[in-house]
Amino acid sequence: MSLTASLDDSTVTAAPGEATAVPLRILNSGSTVEEYRFEVVGACAAWSTVEPAILSLYPGDSQTVSFVLRPPRDSTVPAGDTPFGIRVVPTSEQGDTVVPEGRVTVLPFTETTAELVPHSSHGAWRGRHRIAVDNRGNAPVTVRLGSRSGTERARVSFASDELRIEAGRAEFGKVRIRPAKRVWRGTAITHPFQVVATPDAAEDQEPPAAVVVDGSYQQEPILPRWLPRALITAAVLLIALVGLWYALLRPTVKSAAREAVTPDVVRSAAAADKSKAPEKGSSGGAGSGGGDSSGANGGSPKPSPSASPGGSSDASAPSPTSAQVQVKDSVGGGSNTSAALQVPEGSTFQLTDIVVQNPQGDAGTVVISTGRNAPLIRLALENFRDSDYHFVTPLLVPAGGKVTMTVDCRKVGKPVNAPTPSRCAESLLLGGTMKTETAG
Repeated sequence: MSLTASLDDSTVTAAPGEATAVPLRILNSGSTVEEYRFEVVGACAAWSTVEPAILSLYPGDSQTVSFVLRPPRDSTVPAGDTPFGIRVVPTSEQGDTVVPEGRVTVLPFTETTAELVPHSSHGAWRGRHRIAVDNRGNAPVTVRLGSRSGTERARVSFASDELRIEAGRAEFGKVRIRPAKRVWRGTAITHPFQVVATPDAAEDQEPPAAVVVDGSYQQEPILPRWLPRALITAAVLLIALVGLWYALLRPTVKSAAREAVTPDVVRSAAAADKSKAPEKGSSGGAGSGGGDSSGANGGSPKPSPSASPGGSSDASAPSPTSAQVQVKDSVGGGSNTSAALQVPEGSTFQLTDIVVQNPQGDAGTVVISTGRNAPLIRLALENFRDSDYHFVTPLLVPAGGKVTMTVDCRKVGKPVNAPTPSRCAESLLLGGTMKTETAG
């Protein structure tokens, strides 16, 4: 190999925003003049160069070039170690490429900004703000929050006194301002204050300057300014209405009442009093002589309440009736039947509602019958868990009839989060009215 390349220092420390040069020695040990190109390999390639970028050497000559590192002063390049390599490529013999390697340590730096949102607040009880702290440095930073109140009549507090902020990120802190005393009425009071964000210093660095943000809180009175005026206006309006009543409306009402009492009205009232006097005398005579027995005071008899036909209440009025039954059946043992309701003699059951329940999720068939030849309802158990039927025209079950449920179990279901039962179990709930037939 006719090329030798070496760094004077393979470990470099670079400060963000500053240029750091590392000597790179190139030796042409070949027998011909050679031109060399330089390529930086690694994460630092975006912010590093080799000066000059092209070098020509005679046989046996050597020369030193500068490997210059310029890490930007922002959060895009994190603090810490970053490996790099410098590829030295001969123009005529590209197969003899040499890549000296090294490691650069980017120093941390701290830079923070802060903003208060909103800048000013107002309210009768408290003010609320948020402080946004932006870490523009290349390493995580812890920011301590503090306050400076312009007056002693307001207290500033924080939901959290510290914020941990990653590089290139922003965090928000809640700020509350509470007045020391309440203002019930009067003019608003403005309380200026400052929020101080102090970042912790990185290792081997001077403490960074604290960021101070100004804000204000306007304390408004609890009773609004317009309330006294509204109360005065309401009082004046009430006094005006009372004065209007006594000055205009009340005399008009009295005058109308006097005009209504005319001589004809007085004579009519006197005649009515005279006509009532004989009635009182005759009433007393009838009471002493035991005249008409139809009234205690001698007047016309009052009608008595009429009794219902037959002298008693309707015994055939339908009464609401409900019944239920549960039928259990084993697999392969044939069907099982149970009666939910039997109609007594002299009555008729009007069936209007049927509810069939399959809580276990069994498989098989269920038949609801009212004692007739054909079943009323036939269902497959695997098709439902709860099924209800409501009839606008009631189904009549005559005296002596039964409403039964027959279950034929083919497979026992398994309830959720419960052991598997040994038998199928279905329930029937029916409702309607029972009507008692009366003899003609």
